Amino acid sequence: GQPLPNTMAQREARIAGLYKEDAGLPMRKSHENPEVMALYKDVLGKPGGEKSHHLLHTEYRVRSPYEVTRT
Repeated sequence: GQPLPNTMAQREARIAGLYKEDAGLPMRKSHENPEVMALYKDVLGKPGGEKSHHLLHTEYRVRSPYEVTRT
């Protein structure tokens, strides 16, 4: 989900925190992750292929900010 509306200062603090956290991670690129590479090799086939597209992609639609959906 997306954070609820807030001030610009709060947004800038969140952005700075996310970048700081990301910079300290040992693995930053998902396509170089050995587990992701194994998943494509053993299950999904090629990136962008029919199976991976069907399982990993989604569609977006406009919703009310406070709409509750039940599944």
